Amino acid sequence: MFKNFFLSLLFLFVSTEASLAQVRHAAYDVSYGIFGKIGTAKATLTKEHKKYQINIKLQATGIAKLLSRGREEQHLSKGRIVNGVMRSEFYQVIKSHGDVRVSKEYTIDHKSRRVKKRYRKYQEGKLITDRTSYLDFYAEDDLLTLYFNLDRMIKNKHQPKTYHFKAVGAERQKGEVSVTIPDPRALQSYNEALGKDAAWYATAIIHQKIFSSKEGRLMLAIAKDGITDKALLKDVIFFGDIRATRINQAF
Repeated sequence: MFKNFFLSLLFLFVSTEASLAQVRHAAYDVSYGIFGKIGTAKATLTKEHKKYQINIKLQATGIAKLLSRGREEQHLSKGRIVNGVMRSEFYQVIKSHGDVRVSKEYTIDHKSRRVKKRYRKYQEGKLITDRTSYLDFYAEDDLLTLYFNLDRMIKNKHQPKTYHFKAVGAERQKGEVSVTIPDPRALQSYNEALGKDAAWYATAIIHQKIFSSKEGRLMLAIAKDGITDKALLKDVIFFGDIRATRINQAF
């Protein structure tokens, strides 16, 4: 479980006012059932002229760190800002645990509409795998830019609707990512799980092996500043739900 849950945390970093600042930060504590706190997540968005960079670091703590052999991940996105929207040109995921380190680099060629992937695996500091391939789908966004661009993609945040997007990095689901704005009848369950103070709510559908159900549901409570304050990851195998709580209020 601890090997896979980190990707789900990327859904936390929804930003509806990201274009207004040059450097922004968000940090979260993550807890899981009887284990209590199992990790931290930190994000930084930097903008300079017509370029951007998003850097997210995810780290296991406590018993999760022990069980996952010191699991850490870093997600990095770089690209250009076009008409106020971030357009990814490079996305990298670095994962490490124990003496194993894996790097996935995606280079997005918007002109040819192709995405090149380079996969490298190291063990005890030695390169043991190095291969290059092309994805069987194209997307303008990677997982990070998709969620930082949501405000421009979802105009009415209180109108019930399911949106379907594509993002580089979501290979398990062929690039498909779904985000649902709940109808009024469902708001009570969001209020009970995440509180009543959010500016708006949404649910992201995630397809990973950590879920006991066919589709994992990440419920989000998004604050007035556009940053997720609380999140609840539903139906995780064995122990139920993962919770994330924002620990810095200035972004």
